[in-house]
Amino acid sequence: MNLGNCPRCGKLFAMNFRDICPDCTKGIELEYQTCAEYLRENRGSTMDELSEATEVTTRQIIKFIREGRISVIDAPNLSYPCEVCGTTFITESNMCTSCRTRLTKEFSQSIKDGQARKDADIHGKGAYSAINKYNK
Repeated sequence: MNLGNCPRCGKLFAMNFRDICPDCTKGIELEYQTCAEYLRENRGSTMDELSEATEVTTRQIIKFIREGRISVIDAPNLSYPCEVCGTTFITESNMCTSCRTRLTKEFSQSIKDGQARKDADIHGKGAYSAINKYNK
């Protein structure tokens, strides 16, 4: 049996399938139900309105969205910060378009650099890669 401290409340508990204690798990479920009920009644609410009305932290609400428990499609005004830059607010995925574009450019550049190095290695082995029978 693995024992651990709950990162949320600090209590000692038997770690099974979750990383938090059963009491905190129940508390998170209650927070989720509160958020879901509020969003059913107030579909157009923003993140701040939802957080203030339900007394659930925006961090926890963002976690619900990223876990797929709260659908942003059903609540069009809910947006959360980009995981990379943290400044742009998005309604889908985990990266804003500018970060995604930058990542794509960096990835394609690294592929080009790797291919250039590979080509240089292949072309640089001309006559000099022959076996020197005198220096064994």
